[in-house]
Amino acid sequence: MPGCGAAKLMAEYWHFAEGIDETESRTFLETSPEPEMIHHLEIEARDFVNGGKASANIKILLKRLGVDSKILRRVAIASYEAEINIIAHSYGGTITANIYGDRVYIILQDQGPGVENLDKAMTPGWSTADEQVREMGFGAGLGLPNIKKNSDVMHIVSAKGENTRLEVIIYF
Repeated sequence: MPGCGAAKLMAEYWHFAEGIDETESRTFLETSPEPEMIHHLEIEARDFVNGGKASANIKILLKRLGVDSKILRRVAIASYEAEINIIAHSYGGTITANIYGDRVYIILQDQGPGVENLDKAMTPGWSTADEQVREMGFGAGLGLPNIKKNSDVMHIVSAKGENTRLEVIIYF
């Protein structure tokens, strides 16, 4: 954009599953209360050997708490896809699962380089994965669409050259 100087264009995407109260969910994301449990893990960039361990730990924890297997599957898919996105596309980051009596609120924060075009990134099959990532069987362009499909609420904020913050809520 000519003349925009140092201003950066931030992109934001919201998704609410059918039947989910948008106002209540937005308020929860903005002012969430203290969770009953917190599970926090660091994710290293390009660490495909340990890829999936954080999401597996979240699933195991929820299983021990008696969460239904259909919900566990959705949590595992959404958190795994997000974890792999951090590994494949960023400089590292964190995943934090805030567990409440009726939901899990997962926050994923990476350390850049950001998503240049969220509309394209939400399109199934569109990917910016490099050749190395593709050779390992990742980078099919289904990460964000799968997260959307398996979450009740999905909120992502990103911009080229900036950190990305992804928030996911899955109700029990």
